Amino acid sequence: MTHDDTPGDRRGFLKCMAWAGTGALFTVSGGLASSIGLDQAVAAPAKAQGFTFLQISDSHVGFNKPANPDAKATYQEAVSKILSLPQKPDFILHTGDITQLSKDQEFDDADQIIKQVGLPVFHVPGEHDMLDEGAGKAYLDRFGKETKGAGWYSFDHKGVHFVALINVVNLKAGGMGSLGADQLEWLEKDLSGRPSSQPIVVFAHIPLWTVYADWGWGTDDAAQALSYLKRFGSVTVLNGHIHQITQKVEGNIAFHTARSTAFPQPVGGQGPSPGPLKVPTEQLRSMLGITTATFVRGREPIALVDQTLAT
Repeated sequence: MTHDDTPGDRRGFLKCMAWAGTGALFTVSGGLASSIGLDQAVAAPAKAQGFTFLQISDSHVGFNKPANPDAKATYQEAVSKILSLPQKPDFILHTGDITQLSKDQEFDDADQIIKQVGLPVFHVPGEHDMLDEGAGKAYLDRFGKETKGAGWYSFDHKGVHFVALINVVNLKAGGMGSLGADQLEWLEKDLSGRPSSQPIVVFAHIPLWTVYADWGWGTDDAAQALSYLKRFGSVTVLNGHIHQITQKVEGNIAFHTARSTAFPQPVGGQGPSPGPLKVPTEQLRSMLGITTATFVRGREPIALVDQTLAT
């Protein structure tokens, strides 16, 4: 899959990001990426320069358990937030678990909601999108027609190179994610020949660093993939899966997870297992709030400021 635009300044670096349970909004200008929370963008939009993109994750359309009786409704709330932006992002990244059970109706419902935004949407699957009898065929039929292997691909947008990785194939309950030899070989070739000054954004479902191994919150062969990324001056890795914001900076690589639009999960190890975390109804949207993260070249500590949906 490709999505090419006129290259921008490739000398820049990713600078700032905003994180949200409803999404994360990024702006890129002259190779510089900065961000604002969605609520901030509604109240006082920045002057239009460069481009913006937005991340949504773990919508779990079809989920209707006590942790959230209607995940479809909260996904609609996320999209309504995007629609309220006076300056629309160029595109959206969805980092997996679009659906709860990979059912056609769930995919249809999710499609109808996100199409309201009228923007390109780039997907990677979560393990919940691979539960059909074809082990992901339903997902690939919709979103993978121009992808490689199990659905990996890359595209360029105004000087930034985006790489979509798949680490949920044949995932066992509680097991670590895996990229596999074929995808790793493709990734090495995809990155070869690119200038080390070009900003890289990688997005996948399961974290590419080990957040909590006992719950499978990591990717067992991620080290090989990350070795191909170390020569680049600015690398940002986005993922979902764990339904909470966490971050790590390792050299020039900054890792960030996004909250779900459906329900929270417990912090790793704080409970017998991962899964939907039931909170009082009045607290749910505060668990799906907005967090702003600011960093420079992935080398400085990230400063976090939370802005919840409840406010």
